[in-house]
Formats: sequence, C-alpha cells, structure tokens
Amino acid sequence: MKQIKSEQLVTLLKQQLNEEKFDFEFDKKHDKLRLNHKKIGKGMELSLPGILAKYNDKQGAAIDEVVYTIEQTFNAMEQEMEQGFQATTKIYPVIRATSYPQASKEGHAFITTEHTAETRIFYALDLGKTYRFIDESMLEVLQLTVEQISEMARFSVKQLPTVYKKDEVAGNIFYFVNANDGYDASRILNESFLKEMQTNIEGDMTLSVPHQDVLIVGDIRNETGYDVLAQMTMHFFAVGTVPITSLSFIYEDGELEPIFILAKNRVKKEQEKQ
Repeated sequence: MKQIKSEQLVTLLKQQLNEEKFDFEFDKKHDKLRLNHKKIGKGMELSLPGILAKYNDKQGAAIDEVVYTIEQTFNAMEQEMEQGFQATTKIYPVIRATSYPQASKEGHAFITTEHTAETRIFYALDLGKTYRFIDESMLEVLQLTVEQISEMARFSVKQLPTVYKKDEVAGNIFYFVNANDGYDASRILNESFLKEMQTNIEGDMTLSVPHQDVLIVGDIRNETGYDVLAQMTMHFFAVGTVPITSLSFIYEDGELEPIFILAKNRVKKEQEKQ
C-alpha cells in the first residue's frame, strides 16, 4: 500500500479543494496545515499526522472524508454569516472528554455542563450536515439563557431515533447505538431510552461512550463480560475520530458510576464478608 509524507498530503488536499477559495499555510515544523477561507475571512487548522495515518490505511477514501468535513464546516460558516442564527435551529447536547478545550479559538468560553469525572456536556447549534458549539458570545444573538439551551438540548436528544444493533459475547449482551448523526454518544442523556433499555437487562447495566459516534449499552452477566467490555471500549476509543473515554459506567437508579470504582467496592465487600 502506498505510503505518503505530509508534503504529498498537502498537495493532494490542494488538488481536491478549490485553491481559489483558500489560502494554504503549511507549518512543516509542527506538521500542521492552516486553511484560510478568502471570502469569509475565517480559517481552520488540520493536524496532518492523524490524516496521514488514515490515508496510509484507507488511501483515497481518507482524503474524501477530510475534504467533505472541511467543505461542510466552511459551508456552515458561510450560511451563518449570510443568514445569522435561525431561532428555530435545533440545539443538541454533545458529550466530550473533560480534557476537551473549553473555549473557542477566538477565546469565547463554550457553554458546558458537568456530567461525570470523565465527560462534560457541550451544546451544539445544528447546522444541517455539521454543527457549531455554542459559546458565551452567541447567547445574545440566540436570545437564550444557559438554562433554556440546556432544556432545549435535552428535549432534542429525546427526539433522536434510538435504533441499535445487538451482539452476544460469552453470555453477555451488548447493544450498539450508531446512527452516525454526530449525536450517538449524546443519547447517554436520554433518560427515557436508558430506563426502557434497563427493562431488558438481566445483569449489570453498563454505558460506554468511547467516541462521539457510538453509545454501547452492556448487559453484563458474568465476570468475563467486564473484560470483554474493557477491551471493546479501548478498541473503540482508539479508532474513533473524536475519542471521549475508554472508561465505562454502571447505570443504576439514574446514576452513572465509573466501573473501576465499582470493582474496588466489590473487592471491599468481599473482604468484609470474610
């Protein structure tokens, strides 16, 4: 399979993108490419090593994916510039790792809500094929309070379809929600869906959001199930385009508890029995 270097990747991207629309700035030292959109005066930065790894794995399909993402992002920016924000635009919650940046490149703080020690809730303005995180500078334009944004987002996530695939491994059942709409992990906030799933669960109910495009609901019925879950979430975390956390949670009484804490508690209980 053909392997390429950063310079060749930049050439490929220039061929696919409209050079009249963009200024390209290749930072060889930091292995980054900055694209500046001439018309709207905004830009975005691409870290090249990640794209290279995908290209060396998927070849042309990887370039197509990157070009599509770039075009959709700038289309959304153009749309926003020309039309402003629509009051009717959908707002959704988006789960991210707590290490995710909490401010935009312009320095405006994103609107967020605490979720778990591993995850934080951001809020996204849905723009069709892409979305934009809501920051403090947008509240006045949207004419919404933080509380209203949070309420709208939780309502929106309940309207999303919750179709899943089911798999059985070593006597344990796993359900995978993967609609690829950008909000798969967000479905961990759909309480009615979680309670409905709980009625089918015979063992321990676990929830995992290893990356943005999947929610895994586990029905863990034996000790092997926890090992399978750990390996599975680590794999998904490693391959996801937007990784969140490789840690899974036990879902009980509407609360999420990290599994490593649960394991420690179980060991303690066993010791107390002895």
